[in-house]
Amino acid sequence: MQEKIKIMKIKFDSVTLKEATQKAIDFAKDKKQHYITTPNPEILLEAQKNNKFHKVLNKSDLNVPDGIGILWAAKYLDITKNTHSKFIKLIKWFFSLATIPFYPKYIRTVLKERVTGVDLTQEICKESANSSMKIFLLGSAEGVAEKTAKILKKKYPGTRIVGTYAGTPKIEDEKTIIKMINDKKPRILFVAYGAPKQEMWIARNLKKMPTVRLAAGIGGTFNFITGRRKRAPEWMQKIGLEWVYRLIQQPSRIKRMINASIVFPIKIISSS
Repeated sequence: MQEKIKIMKIKFDSVTLKEATQKAIDFAKDKKQHYITTPNPEILLEAQKNNKFHKVLNKSDLNVPDGIGILWAAKYLDITKNTHSKFIKLIKWFFSLATIPFYPKYIRTVLKERVTGVDLTQEICKESANSSMKIFLLGSAEGVAEKTAKILKKKYPGTRIVGTYAGTPKIEDEKTIIKMINDKKPRILFVAYGAPKQEMWIARNLKKMPTVRLAAGIGGTFNFITGRRKRAPEWMQKIGLEWVYRLIQQPSRIKRMINASIVFPIKIISSS
């Protein structure tokens, strides 16, 4: 049985990108319907004040850690699970946080690795080409999903992206979107409306799309694939400084960055 790690009462799967990809492909081939979520620290904070969202995350068939903060939290909770002294917990809190940029391997012993929505989406598309499974891309700004489809088809020959649509996560638009998806009969559906809207959309509508075997909420993935947003260099991703790179690109994200890098660690120690 696959190991489950709980952080803020949200279940996570301890998987590598390769393992998550294989699991996703297995879901897409299954007779049952499945969905995947990619929680990061900001998503966990939202789930603490949104009970419906909390339940949707925990009903997911696969929750992968999309954020270095999630790996850190899993490690910190593990090394303090038998610690009762608040002072010792505080020492371990500072120590574990300090290891993120200086010894990043340390926090990768509970949850195996960070699995981003961008990487998982691309790997699923790559592997799906071997089975000729139909894919539908939903969300992002007008024209972005279409451009994403062109890039993925070129990058992974054989990928069958049969439809794209921006649409909105509004309930009044669901009927039109669902009909569009059902007309194309995809087995895989990527939804890029951002959390928690995309997860709530999937939870409400998955059963209305009978051919879809795998749905995944993937946030800003289409923006990264098309180059509308640049990913941080790999070395910055490994040592947990991707948030600095993104903040430079989008200063308007300052509140979100504070939540992920300051509020989240404080919430973890206060709840441990």
